[in-house]
Amino acid sequence: MSHTAHIRSHRKPRRSSSKLALRAGVAGGVLSTIAVAGSAGPANAEPVTETIEMPALTFDTPELAGAVALSAEATQQAALDLDLQTQENAAAAKAAKAAKKAKAEADRKAEAERKAEEAARAAVEERSSRSAERTTLSSASQSASNASGSAATVVAFLKAQLGDAYVMGATGPNSWDCSSLVQAAFRQVGIDLPRVSQDQSVAGTQVSLDNLQVGDILYWGGAGSAYHTGVYIGDGKYLDAANPSKGVVIQELSGYPASGAVRVL
Repeated sequence: MSHTAHIRSHRKPRRSSSKLALRAGVAGGVLSTIAVAGSAGPANAEPVTETIEMPALTFDTPELAGAVALSAEATQQAALDLDLQTQENAAAAKAAKAAKKAKAEADRKAEAERKAEEAARAAVEERSSRSAERTTLSSASQSASNASGSAATVVAFLKAQLGDAYVMGATGPNSWDCSSLVQAAFRQVGIDLPRVSQDQSVAGTQVSLDNLQVGDILYWGGAGSAYHTGVYIGDGKYLDAANPSKGVVIQELSGYPASGAVRVL
């Protein structure tokens, strides 16, 4: 073994090629800048006699490694936050869609219930209306029947007096004037008429002579100032206590047309 083998070499360890290249690049850039500045200066400038020692650049310091690690961690955290926000947005959109669908379904059910209630109410009202109509028709029919029966009673009484005498102011039973005979006839069905023809001509509802019914009271003269009354008995005829020469008779309405008529039945 050589006697010098134990002596440690004084040579500095070689730096990695990448570090050397980086330093060389930086140094070259600085020198180029200085050279350009020097060439742009005055011609009599002093030559550069000093050199600049460039700092050594390295990426294996603990501070830089820590910064890189923190940057990577921050990037990862940002990615996680973005993914979480995306999931939350998707969940919110899904919930809003479900709520909208539920509201639409609730509105549809409420509308269906409202229509059903309206239909049921309309059906009840229609049944009530029909029932009221039937009641009205029944009442009208009953009233017509009662009127018809009352009219028949009135006419029957009047015909029983045919041939009786006409005497002014007489009230029966064998002699009458026009208004006393009419009054007595309607008394048979519980209707109390005024005694004189003027009052009898306004005692009921005025009706047209074209719409006469059996039992209507006919009058001659103005309503409220009539001078004669009789009773329509159908077929264009009437019965009255005509005058002293005729007495109680049946006559054709066309032969002695009345001025008007009232209905009390």
